[in-house]
Parts: sequence; C-alpha cells; structure tokens
Amino acid sequence: MADKKIGEYYAPPPKMGKWEGFKKFLWNSETSQCLGRTGSSWAKILLFYIIFYAALTGFFAAIFTVFYTTLDNEKPKWMLDNGLIGSNPGLGFRPMPPEANVESTLVWYESSKEDNYKYWVDETARFLKSYEDLEKQNQVNCSFEHPPPPGKVCGIDVGSFAPCTFDKNFGYHVARPCIFLKLNKIYNWVPEIYNDSKTLPNEMPEELKQHIKEKQSLRPNETNVVWVSCEGENPADVENIKARDYYPRMGFPRYYFPFQNIQGYIPPIVAVQFTVETGVLINIECKAWARNINHDRSERRGSVHFELMVD
Repeated sequence: MADKKIGEYYAPPPKMGKWEGFKKFLWNSETSQCLGRTGSSWAKILLFYIIFYAALTGFFAAIFTVFYTTLDNEKPKWMLDNGLIGSNPGLGFRPMPPEANVESTLVWYESSKEDNYKYWVDETARFLKSYEDLEKQNQVNCSFEHPPPPGKVCGIDVGSFAPCTFDKNFGYHVARPCIFLKLNKIYNWVPEIYNDSKTLPNEMPEELKQHIKEKQSLRPNETNVVWVSCEGENPADVENIKARDYYPRMGFPRYYFPFQNIQGYIPPIVAVQFTVETGVLINIECKAWARNINHDRSERRGSVHFELMVD
C-alpha cells in the first residue's frame, strides 16, 4: 500500500500484524487490489499468456505437421544402407532366458525334472503362439514353385517343426532341446542366395556345403534358401555336440523376402534340435548364409551366440 503524503513528506503505512497484512494482500478494499493487482492488471496478464501459449502451441503444431508429412506409415524413409539398421540382418534365437537374467544367453536346465525345464517349454510355446495369433487374412500357402502373389505374404505351419512341438516338450525332456532361429526384419532387403555349390565360400561349414550339393543335384528348385548353420565355437564345443537337425529345412526360403510391411507378414523361423553331451557347457554360434550377409562375431552381424547346458 502506498505511503500517505503529509505535506512534503511521506509517512510509512501503519503497522499491521501478519494475519492482517496477509488478508490485506489477498484483498485491499482501499485500492481494489487482489494479490497486489487490480482487475484490469490481471486481465492484461491473462490475455498476454493466452496469446503467448496459443502462439507457442500453434508453432509446435505446425512443426509437427510438417514433420509428419515427411513420414510414410507403410515404409521407412531411409532404407537399407541409408538407414540406421543397415542392410546386414542379424540372427535371433528363442527361447530366451528369464528377464531376471536379461543379459544372459544361457539355456540351462535338468532334463529329468519337469519343473526345471518347464520354463523353456512354456517360453517356446509362447513364442510360437505369437505366430498363430497373427492376422492371417493376407497369408497364403507358399512353396518354391508358388511364391506369394502381390499384396500377399507366406504363412507358417507350426506343425512343420515336428518333432520340435509342444506335445513333445520341444525335446527338453529327453536332453534334445529345440532352439528356434529367426532372421531380423529389414525393409526391402532381398537375399542374394548361395544356390550354386561351385561358388560357396571357403568358411562355410562342410556339412552345409554337402547339403547344398545334394539339394542342387536332387531338388535344384529348393536351393533358393538363406542357409543356416550351427556349430560349436571351440574344438571342445564341436566334440560335445553329438548331432543337430534342422526343421523344416536348413534355412529360410527365399519366398519370405523381401519384408514390405504387408499386413499378416511373419518372419520365417527354423527349429534346430541339438543332441549334446550332458553336464557340459557348450558355446554355440549359428550363422545365416547369403552373399549379402557379412559375419562379424564381435558385433553379432549375421550370426547369434548362445550357450547350452543340459544336466
């Protein structure tokens, strides 16, 4: 409150208690001020902030509108080598260890105890169920002779992974666990297939080379596959893997590519059933093989690593 003028001097305001001063701050009947401002002052401040925030909201709305006009809901703006993902797909495996061990890649269980291996069976079943629950309206049955027509995608028959099925516990009860492999999706990536046994890379495992040669001589139309191989990483690991079988085939058929975000698309998967030495920790590396897939163990490009231990 302004001091009162007495002659040529100003007198200080009368002293008031804290409560009286606070009440006068809330409403001063002498000056018609609320919280130290008159009604017109409050109206000017309110009008200023309404205009300020309206302009700010309009500015950001315009920025986001311009930004979203540059995006396509069906495909990424930057693809393959121009994008962050690049053009070298990675390989993944299922089932994964519990979330409590999120950084672990160890599949470890006792085959003689159902409550011990039950987690791995249920986790694998949950993974396959996600394939069964997907929208199937655009899915068709495909083969090497009959790829999907435009606008359609290939389906997956979960029964084709037998004996890696739920009713057989995916082999976990007999120390022959099934590990499912999948190739990561990259929009518009087209694999360059190894379908000629004369041009196979030297580093490709001999087992896979022999398999391709047999396919080429007996069923040449079934060599359009992104091949898969699983090997022990060290000599001791190789010895401890007694056998491995691939279902329904040793790789991902070419007719599943490219991924173009068509509704109903599901990435192909391969089941690998391992027969291993029990009581031993085994390091396993699986690789996908195509001319445009490069392998880098340190960055896990084109490959995946996991450990397997069956007690």
